[in-house]
Amino acid sequence: MGCNFSKYSTCCCSTEQGGVQVPEANIEENEDNNVEGNGLASFREYTIDQLRKATSGFAIENIVSEHGEKAPNVVYKGKLENQVRIAVKRFNKSAWPDAHQFLEEARAVGQLRSQRLANLLGCCCEGDERLLVSEYMSNDTLAKHLFHWETQPMKWAMRLRVALYLAQALEYCTSKGRALYHDLNAYRVLFDDDFNPKLSCFGLMKNSRDGKSYSTNLAFTPPEYLRTGRVTPESVTYSFGTLLLDLLSGKHIPPSHALDLIRDRNLQSLTDSC
Repeated sequence: MGCNFSKYSTCCCSTEQGGVQVPEANIEENEDNNVEGNGLASFREYTIDQLRKATSGFAIENIVSEHGEKAPNVVYKGKLENQVRIAVKRFNKSAWPDAHQFLEEARAVGQLRSQRLANLLGCCCEGDERLLVSEYMSNDTLAKHLFHWETQPMKWAMRLRVALYLAQALEYCTSKGRALYHDLNAYRVLFDDDFNPKLSCFGLMKNSRDGKSYSTNLAFTPPEYLRTGRVTPESVTYSFGTLLLDLLSGKHIPPSHALDLIRDRNLQSLTDSC
């Protein structure tokens, strides 16, 4: 099972989402997948006090992820003293008991710098606190705009753009030795101020040292992971395929159901009418 992520047609995109005008994007510029480097500072370590201040004491109103008893790792929005906006993922205190292992993993991911990623800016490892700090994406997730739109459905041009940019992000990570992405889904694709889709860097690390790599419904979990309990390049390709199904249908359709529709030649049921 395999996939060459870079084989896509070029396109130009101009669309609106939630009342925000998205500027045209000439995908042809990126045929060579030259997406490295965006002028970000090098990866660094933050203190817990810095991140507590940036998130107003990890205030509930700054939570931007699902939270509650079933979501032990919480993501907050925040702002550093230099006014840089950040997203802070705070892990469960028992998630990474080995501080050295956490730092080693975070530093490896923090070396990546791509225009297609919401890049990892730093981390915090004090006492039993484990936190990751990334670029903040202000325009929500692909899941919000694809499944829970309020004004109009996502245009086809934008869906193609998401597919291409996501493919380039995965290809870049693979080229840098980070081929494994944990729990790839529509909540991992984020939109920046200009509505450029970006892949969250948080999925390049597991939710815990020994924890599950997939938190979604088993109907969407790659068969390779169900058999072995391990994320492989093939399972990432499978998850990428489920995201393409999401983009095609505008719904979160289980792959097994999509396969039944294809076998019954009921392709219209798979295609969104936007």
